[in-house]
Amino acid sequence: MTGEGGFAQELAEARATLAKATASPEDDQAVPVTAEAAKGRISVTLGADGRVSAINVDPKAVKEGTDYIAEHVLAALNDALDQRATMVTADERVPDLGSIGESLAAVQDAGVRQLQAMSESITQVLAKLNGGK
Repeated sequence: MTGEGGFAQELAEARATLAKATASPEDDQAVPVTAEAAKGRISVTLGADGRVSAINVDPKAVKEGTDYIAEHVLAALNDALDQRATMVTADERVPDLGSIGESLAAVQDAGVRQLQAMSESITQVLAKLNGGK
């Protein structure tokens, strides 16, 4: 069983890791990206979550036909994805939230075991005190 100091250290490490993963989320927030094609007549917007949030087609582009629209929507979408890719830095480590969760669960389990052991000790002391009277 982990001693009281070890338990406190594990808890402190888990809290520090969690705080680091959740600190300043606005710093790492992605911004919407819009790309245009067909001389600005077609645009695609990726939302902050990286999903397509809007596709805009100027009525003038509709006259060109569906193949024209499909070709330029595809071009705008790929451009938007390329822009998004340049925004994401490969040097940043993504926090391993699964590992953090496992660490917190281990700390929690250790805390429960310690609490149970302490409760048993208190019960034994009370039994001795009540039996001794």
